[in-house]
Amino acid sequence: MSKNNFTIEDKIIFDLIEKEKNRQQNGLELIASENYTSSAVLNAMGSVLTNKYSEGYPGKRYYAGNEVIDDIESLAIERAKKLFGAEYVNIQPLSGSPANFAVFFALLNPNDKIMALCLDQGGHLSHGHPLNFSGKFYKIVPYFVDPDTEIIDMNEVEKIAIRERPKLIIAGFTAYPRKINWKGFRIIADKVGAVLMGDISHTAGLIAGKALENPVPICDIVTTTTHKTLRGPRGAIIMSKEKYARNIARAVFPGLQGGPHDHINAAKAVCFGEALKPSFQKYAKQVIINAKTLSEELHKYGFRLVSRGTDTHLILIDMSSKGISGKEAEVVLDKAGLSTNKNMIPYDKRKPLDPSGLRIGTAAVTTRGMKEKEMKKIALWINEVISNKNNDMKIENIKKEVEKFAKKFPVPGAK
Repeated sequence: MSKNNFTIEDKIIFDLIEKEKNRQQNGLELIASENYTSSAVLNAMGSVLTNKYSEGYPGKRYYAGNEVIDDIESLAIERAKKLFGAEYVNIQPLSGSPANFAVFFALLNPNDKIMALCLDQGGHLSHGHPLNFSGKFYKIVPYFVDPDTEIIDMNEVEKIAIRERPKLIIAGFTAYPRKINWKGFRIIADKVGAVLMGDISHTAGLIAGKALENPVPICDIVTTTTHKTLRGPRGAIIMSKEKYARNIARAVFPGLQGGPHDHINAAKAVCFGEALKPSFQKYAKQVIINAKTLSEELHKYGFRLVSRGTDTHLILIDMSSKGISGKEAEVVLDKAGLSTNKNMIPYDKRKPLDPSGLRIGTAAVTTRGMKEKEMKKIALWINEVISNKNNDMKIENIKKEVEKFAKKFPVPGAK
C-alpha cells in the first residue's frame, strides 16, 4: 500500500506512525536494547512475504508454494553461519524469550537445574524470573557479581556450579556492562558436566562486528535477538553445535511454534548481510568507543557507574549518587527528549518498579552517526537535566536543544 492509500485506508494509524517517527527523529534513543534498522530491513518486513504460511523447514514444508521461502530461509541461515561461525542455525524463533524456551524445551526436563546470573544483578526474565516460564518450570540456581567490584567472580561461579551440579549454565545478560569470560564458563561447564548456553542478545552486533570475543565456537548453544546491536528486525535465532541441531529444530517446530514469520526471516537475512560488510565492523567498534567516552564523561560529573565503567554498549548508573531514583531519572530525562530506562543495580535496596539504577546504551545514537564529541554533549545534557530535575523551564530549554541537535542526525529509514 502506498503512502497515499495508507492515509485513506487508515489515517488514524498512519498519523500515529508519523507521530512516533517524529518522536524518534526529534529525540535521542539511549535505551540499551533499542536501535534503528536500515530501509532495506524495513522493506523486507513490510513485504508480501507476510502473506505466506510455511510450517516446517526448507525442503520439508507442510504447505505448497514455498520454493521462494526456502531460498530466503536458506540464505539467512548461510549468512548467519558465516557471520558467527556457527555449525547449526535456526532462524525461526519469534523473539528472544521463545528462543531461550526452545533451548530449555530441547534439552531439559521440568525441575532440572539452570544456573544463571541473579536477575536483580543483570540477568534476564527468561533466565529464571519466578513469574516467567523459566522460573516456573525449572529450578534456578543464581550466581552473583562481587559486591565490591560488581563484576562476576568466576571463582564463586565455579564453587556454586560444583555444589549445585546444574544441567545448563547460562552466560549472558541484560544489564551487565562488562565483557564475559566465555572460556572461563566453558571450563566450569565441562568440570560439572553442564551444557553451556550463551545469550548474546545485547552484544550480538558487537560480536558480529568483531569488537567483542565470539562465544559461538566456545559455547554449546548460543541464542540472540536480531535487533539491539545487530540492527535487524525484532526476532531471534538459535546457534549450536551440530549435535544439538535435531532437538532444537523439533523444539522450535512443532514443539513451540507453528508457521515462522517469513517477512521477518527475510529481514534477518538482510541484517546478516549488512553485518558481514566491513562498515559494520567500524560501527561496532564505534559503539564501544562511544560507550566508554560517555561513561567517562558521566563519571566526571559525579555519577556512580556500576562496575566503574563498561566494555560494551551498555552503561548502568547508580542514580542514588545524585539523590534520585532510577524511575525519577527516567521520567525527567524523557521530558528532555532523552530516552533511557530504569533498572535494578546489584544488591539494590529499592524495589524493581522503582529501582536505584538507570540503564543507557550507545547503539542507537551511533547508528545515527554520532561519535565522541556528541557523547560529551549527551553527558552534559544528562547532568543538566538531573541537576535541574525540578526546573521545568530549564528542562524545556534542554529539550529544544536536543531536538535541534537530533535533526542533524537523521534516523535511518524514517523518511
